[in-house]
Amino acid sequence: MELIDKIQKNDEVMEEFHTSINHGIYVSNTAYLLAEEIELKEEQCYELAVAGMLHDIGKIRASKLLYVEQPDHHFVIKQLNYLRKHPFLGFDLLKDKGYSDFVLESILFHHENYDGSGFPGNLSGDLIPLGARILRICDVFVTLVTEKAYRPAYDIDTALEFMIGEVKNFDMKLFLAFMNLVREIDIDKDIKKMNHIY
Repeated sequence: MELIDKIQKNDEVMEEFHTSINHGIYVSNTAYLLAEEIELKEEQCYELAVAGMLHDIGKIRASKLLYVEQPDHHFVIKQLNYLRKHPFLGFDLLKDKGYSDFVLESILFHHENYDGSGFPGNLSGDLIPLGARILRICDVFVTLVTEKAYRPAYDIDTALEFMIGEVKNFDMKLFLAFMNLVREIDIDKDIKKMNHIY
């Protein structure tokens, strides 16, 4: 029975791993398209694709704690707090690997909200690097239009309604450009099947 539990646990971890990879691909492709939409140079579009692919890599380090089962309520809080650190963990993991400051800062600050309420919440508005502001929008959108274990995927209109309800979290100019982009693209074709960096 213990062996079966371990196999099932490994299957759950592998499923989460595959889900994370797909999420990274979709965020990468969406970020690339939004960068094109706002007419960034090709090099920055490519770097945003790289940052999008790697933005959650810090969760790999966090997984050492996340996939340990504990009934202790305090341990669950510790897990959640550690998960919130994944942008820092990702930055730390990649900082000496030859990535540009643009890529690293995009990853480090991708959970900052435009109004300063994100985490860590030290930056707000235009102080947040451009790449991070783009990733913030793309990350939220992709999360909403992707099926999760606990809910089905939202359609585009519903996802945008949710995002409009939380628009204070986003750079408004970028968000308006993003809304224009989303109206022009086919999600399955243009986001889920693009290959810019892999």
